[in-house]
Amino acid sequence: MYHKTDVHIGRRVRERRVAMGLSQSELAEGLGISFQQVQKYESGANRISGSRLWDIAQLLQVPVGHFFEGLDPSLELADAGGEEQPIDRQTLEIARAVNRIDDESLKTQLVRLVKACAKSA
Repeated sequence: MYHKTDVHIGRRVRERRVAMGLSQSELAEGLGISFQQVQKYESGANRISGSRLWDIAQLLQVPVGHFFEGLDPSLELADAGGEEQPIDRQTLEIARAVNRIDDESLKTQLVRLVKACAKSA
């Protein structure tokens, strides 16, 4: 059983890492650890210590509090297949690409297109 807080923090690390276009190996290298350890952090299987979370925040260029945003105050245990699943890589890559578009009208149209595709699926 994984703790919901660890799963949430790991998910937020992964989301930010992918949004920045970093691989697990690149993050691991910056932290001086193995990419397998990054995998364990991101899944919530291993807890991230305070000092390590500080280092991750520095590398991902966010305040430490970023990883706690949206955290459910409930401290129940969650299994790996629990209701809070990480956003998949494709979704994050699409979000990163759309964020690079300056034309707000085009962004809005893309969001509508994706929603329409999702409805028909």
